[in-house]
Amino acid sequence: MSTPSKDFKTNKKKKFFEVWIDEDLCKGCEICVDFCPTKVYENSDRINRRGYYQPKIEAEEKCTGCRLCEFLCPEIAIVIMEKQQ
Repeated sequence: MSTPSKDFKTNKKKKFFEVWIDEDLCKGCEICVDFCPTKVYENSDRINRRGYYQPKIEAEEKCTGCRLCEFLCPEIAIVIMEKQQ
């Protein structure tokens, strides 16, 4: 059995993700703001067409792609996609 090379961990590239919030679906529940482990989202004073305060994407570069926000969003208003490099 061969052993992994010493460079095994250094061969991994950091992945980057794009975050989208669908304004027409968001109801401003702030679950994404409360549960994001890396604090990608922030509360805002922006009101969407439905009359709800929509969270803003404050630190997209911190997104790890865990998709917790996407899974917890009751309105399915959040989409996380890996950026192609």
